[in-house]
Amino acid sequence: MSAGRGAVTPRPHLMASGTSMCPGCGGLQVVKQIYEHLGRDVVFVNAAGCLTLLAPYPTTPFQSSWIYTSMASAPAGAQGLVDAIEVLRSKGRISGRRRIHVVVLTGDGAANGIGLSSTSGALDRRLDFYYLCYDNEGYGNTGHQTSPATPEGARTSTDALGPGCSQPKKDLFSIWAAHEPSYLATVIGAEPQDLARKVERARGCQGPKMFIALAPCPTGWGFDPKDAGRIGHLAVSTGVWALRERVDGKTVHTKIPRPRRLVEDYLRAQKRFQHLFSPVRRDDVIQRIQARITDAWEDWFRGQPTRPRA
Repeated sequence: MSAGRGAVTPRPHLMASGTSMCPGCGGLQVVKQIYEHLGRDVVFVNAAGCLTLLAPYPTTPFQSSWIYTSMASAPAGAQGLVDAIEVLRSKGRISGRRRIHVVVLTGDGAANGIGLSSTSGALDRRLDFYYLCYDNEGYGNTGHQTSPATPEGARTSTDALGPGCSQPKKDLFSIWAAHEPSYLATVIGAEPQDLARKVERARGCQGPKMFIALAPCPTGWGFDPKDAGRIGHLAVSTGVWALRERVDGKTVHTKIPRPRRLVEDYLRAQKRFQHLFSPVRRDDVIQRIQARITDAWEDWFRGQPTRPRA
């Protein structure tokens, strides 16, 4: 990433090149970028999911520690690590000036459902940790079944007929925002400068630092791995994925697409939505998805002191 005006220059690349992840994985792209900015003093707590494949025992591509947990207990594991680090610090085994970052990695299934209880507890305790949800909008590691984050109209291995998933995705940002964490942001690997600025801002916060990353998934969504960046840009430019952050009780959008492209451009680029266009076009579903996105942006604009020009 080049360091233009306002950009944050990343630390030297710290991950090994060889992994067992799917090519074009949007989740891996975000993890690599965050690791570059946080440095080697990181302990990853990986809930079972797609990223389980990243560090097959006994190896890891990271030059730091990696711990597996069940899908439900990653934040609880992070609590134990934070406590252990403080014990070692009190005994002089870790320098008082050395800051070790504890980073939870979970997929959207764990974040939105299976692990939500333990995450809520960690937020209530004001645990000083990072939490990254890589949101590929399905249970990707077991065949891409519908998860609470699957968007309306998408076909998965468990919503493979008719119009696809019948419900809109869960609003995890609002659920986490209700706990008032120290820092909360949405990110995507296709916008590296936005991601870098958010990681650097989070570094200055004490307490829970929560990230939700849209993770385009070539395997589950149905697109060529080389198009992962294009899919990410389409998610942002159509308004499907709003880039925002919340600090001190205030949410701001860090990038506003002007003008917003039609959501149809994003849907057409993925096989999971092709049934909405052929053999019979489902305008009812397409228009409902478009209306939901338009309404969300209009609601946000109405809440601003002055409405930005489109």
